[in-house]
Amino acid sequence: MKSDRLLALLLLLQTHGQLSATDLAERLEVSVRTVFRDVEALSSAGVPVYSERGRNGGIALLPGFRTDVTGLTADEARSLFVLLADRTHADLGLGQAIGSALRKVMAALPESHRDAADLVSRRILVDPVRWRTGPRPTIDLGALQEAVFTDRRLRLRYRRGEDSRVHDYTVDPYGLVDTAGVWYLVADHRARPRMFRADRVVSARVADEPVQRRRGVELADVWEELRRNIDEAPAQLPVVVRVRRKTLGRFLRLHQADLAGPPPPGVLEEDGSEWTELELRFRELGAARPLLAFGTSVEVISPPELREELARVATDIAALYRA
Repeated sequence: MKSDRLLALLLLLQTHGQLSATDLAERLEVSVRTVFRDVEALSSAGVPVYSERGRNGGIALLPGFRTDVTGLTADEARSLFVLLADRTHADLGLGQAIGSALRKVMAALPESHRDAADLVSRRILVDPVRWRTGPRPTIDLGALQEAVFTDRRLRLRYRRGEDSRVHDYTVDPYGLVDTAGVWYLVADHRARPRMFRADRVVSARVADEPVQRRRGVELADVWEELRRNIDEAPAQLPVVVRVRRKTLGRFLRLHQADLAGPPPPGVLEEDGSEWTELELRFRELGAARPLLAFGTSVEVISPPELREELARVATDIAALYRA
């Protein structure tokens, strides 16, 4: 809508000062001719906007002009107050800042939007932390943030998850990501993308050298690549199990990602049978060991080598407790 575009143009000029017509056209996704028509419309409405020609010219507002119009619709105003739990901001040292920022936004909102925005902040909470995660480890994001915001390399001493040994890394950070309550440093190590759990960082030191990121690559690009590598890693071991129907709901919640395909239609509906057969895929035999947690409510039908592996583990456990 033209009114939204005019307001966007006004707010861009108010925020950035003088901008070229070409720059405004790219930001607003319109033609340069449309930008000049919009400038004329603003001027006719009494907004002190002017344009200067020449290589250093552009479009700007008269010095000192400010508008109290926030440009926020009611839904946009409410959306600002649906934020993550305070813990996320506290990790970044921004716990007080987020509260202060929201108070300022609230004061700038039109009167008609304030009650709705305040109600959302008291009725909606987004908590990214999973259930039953145990005591939360103390993490210090200070050095990680410093490297991210000053574009410098990091020297890490990092405890790897697979062997719990501490290794040294020199990395080129792209940024920090909070997912499900866990902070990750996303960085290149030897020009290859890696993610490092912040709670496994033993020590971090910001180096003097500037960061050496891959050209044209942003944090969102690297994170998407890392996520895709994990989500799409081939699971080569097909497994067929039968699950007692009384356990099926819990089984599907815990092993949804391991299903070879979507559950059969109506799989949770009662049909009088005691068992339901499902096909799963795992990366290796060891990755299927959690099936033992279901006891006699889940039985592996195939492959034979997995049945043998689970039988061996169960035998060892039984021997331990008999002793």
